[in-house]
Amino acid sequence: MPSLPRIEFDYPRNSHPDAAIIWLHGLGADGSDFAGIVPELHLPETLAIRFLFPHAPSIPVSINNGFVMPAWYDILDADVGRRVDVEQLQQSAAKIHQLIDQLRQDGISSNRILLAGFSQGGAVVLQAALTYPEPLGGVLSLSSYFASADTIKPHPANVAIPIRLCHGRQDPVVAEKLGLECKARLEAMGYLTEYSSYPMEHSVCLDEIRDISAWISARLTPAEH
Repeated sequence: MPSLPRIEFDYPRNSHPDAAIIWLHGLGADGSDFAGIVPELHLPETLAIRFLFPHAPSIPVSINNGFVMPAWYDILDADVGRRVDVEQLQQSAAKIHQLIDQLRQDGISSNRILLAGFSQGGAVVLQAALTYPEPLGGVLSLSSYFASADTIKPHPANVAIPIRLCHGRQDPVVAEKLGLECKARLEAMGYLTEYSSYPMEHSVCLDEIRDISAWISARLTPAEH
C-alpha cells in the first residue's frame, strides 16, 4: 500500500522528535489546511514533535453530485452521521496505521503518537485509533462524528486511550448533536472522553486552539519521577 502524500515537519525545527501527531483535514481540503495551526498552538519548545498532515485522495463524492474532490471516504447522503462508505473509511484508517508503523520504525513509541482530525478526518482517526494494535497516546476529533460506530471492531490495546472531542454549537455542516452522539456511543463502549463545545460554526476558534494545545502538552509532556 503506497504511503499517503503529506506535509511533514518537526517542531521545533531541527529537533530530534520523540513524539508525533498525525492530523487529518476535512472534506475538500488538503494537508495544508491545518499545517498552519502549529505556530498558533504555542507548544513548549521542550517538546520535540513530528507533525504529519496527510493529503486525502481525490474521489467522487455523492452528496456533491459525484464531483471529484479530496475525501477520506464517500458520503452517501446529506445526513453525514448516517450513510458513509464504511469500507473507504476503513481503508483510510489502514493508511493511518501505516503512517504510525513508519513513525515507530523511526524510533517513536506508539504511546507518544497522537491522532487528530477535523470533520471527515475526525471520523477516520477515531476508527484508526480504536483499532490500532498498540497503545497510542491519544485521539482528538474536531467537529466530527462516529461514522463507524456500528461496524468498528476495537482492539483492546487502546481501551484506555485519552479521547478529546470538540464541536461548534452553531455547526451547520456537522450538527453538534452528532458530536454529542459520538461522545455517548464512545462512553457506552467503555471509553473515557473529554468534550467541549464552542460558539462557532464548522471551523476552529482561538479558545479551542488553546484547549487543544493544553491537551497535547498534557499528553506529551513526560511525567516527572
